[in-house]
Amino acid sequence: MNFTLEKIVTSRFEDPACQKIDAYEKTSGYQAIRSILDKNISSEDVIEIVKTSGLRGRGGAGFPCGLKWSFVPKVDGPKYLAVNADEGEPGTFKDRELMLRDPHQLIEGILITCYAVGIEKAYIYIRGEYSAPMLVVEKALREAYERDYVGKNVFGSNFDCDIYVHSGAGAYICGEETGLLESLEGKRGHPRLKPPFPAVEGLYGRPTVINNVETLSNLPHIINKGADWFSQIGINEKNSGTRMYCVSGHVKKPGLYELPLGLTCEEIIEEHCGGIIDGKKLKAVIPGGASAPVLTSKEVYEDKIKMDFDSLAAAGSMGGSGGVVVMDESTCMVEVAARLSRFFEHESCGQCSVCREGTGWVSEIISRIESGKGVKEDISTLKSIDPNMRGNTICVLSDACAMMFGAILNKFQNEFEEHISKKCCPLNSPYSV
Repeated sequence: MNFTLEKIVTSRFEDPACQKIDAYEKTSGYQAIRSILDKNISSEDVIEIVKTSGLRGRGGAGFPCGLKWSFVPKVDGPKYLAVNADEGEPGTFKDRELMLRDPHQLIEGILITCYAVGIEKAYIYIRGEYSAPMLVVEKALREAYERDYVGKNVFGSNFDCDIYVHSGAGAYICGEETGLLESLEGKRGHPRLKPPFPAVEGLYGRPTVINNVETLSNLPHIINKGADWFSQIGINEKNSGTRMYCVSGHVKKPGLYELPLGLTCEEIIEEHCGGIIDGKKLKAVIPGGASAPVLTSKEVYEDKIKMDFDSLAAAGSMGGSGGVVVMDESTCMVEVAARLSRFFEHESCGQCSVCREGTGWVSEIISRIESGKGVKEDISTLKSIDPNMRGNTICVLSDACAMMFGAILNKFQNEFEEHISKKCCPLNSPYSV
């Protein structure tokens, strides 16, 4: 497999003019969708190309993109594409940059998806706080409409596709695909029971594809350069292509890195991010946003865990949204658990009692331990709450909270015990009260 640092979705990031349609077209922009329409490539063939490429969703679960498309039934009537640009996962900022710096790449990816699945209307659901990216995408859409690249008879063909921008209101739960659909319909962002799955019964009760911004941004490159080219990048055919890693925390060079799937966490931290700041030692890494169970220094440096979908899953964590949070030895892991549990408590939609009550109990108990008021029974109580919060709710927010604090408690139980026995934070965390 190919581990050269070839840029794909960020290849135009150094050119600020690529927000505009003329600059985008000078760098192979809109050639992929033109080629599909000019050569009259069938929708089935486009889906097969994406399947062969091995492209997996870059929004969280890592589900194969082409396979997801193939689940949409061939029925009469409207079908929809909902672009998940909500990006509310803590530590994640890749889709923001893709929309800000290369909006036409996203638009072309949308057109390819809609052609492949037989969709005539697409909605870009953008996080409410992302006012700047929304303005950039709206401007790019106006340019595309003016040239008949979007709308009726795209590029003079018989393919019609309208694209609309919809702003969320800042609710984390609307990043969950069915919560997003409810919000698009003008209702509270309460996730739906599945089945039926969105591919069969989604937006307005019609078949709906839901894809992430980074996922769609790969499509023009796959069509232009071929499925085999893409499948040879990364660790294997099931983990092909590149991934955008949003690295923050105690590293010398935090930022956004597009790297081949399959590099180790150690390589990302040491070779690309310059190592840990101030000569301190690594303590823990959150590899894929707040929902991804934490990795220890041993797992990073000794076990050399790779940052692809399957390797992280085998290690009991997940690639998630690509938000990599690096923490050095000065970090209080009880404080980390307390902060994240407060986040999940605040963002729970309250629809399921297990999540509504469970996130609150977890937040209260861990915050009490962090403030030096915990009792030794709190640890066993947290361990009993953990399994009961998993697999018992409509969506996975409750599971995410349990996976988060369960991993921290399991791997750093000694810190919880020290907080309780010493009745303070042994690391003198400034956030302890």
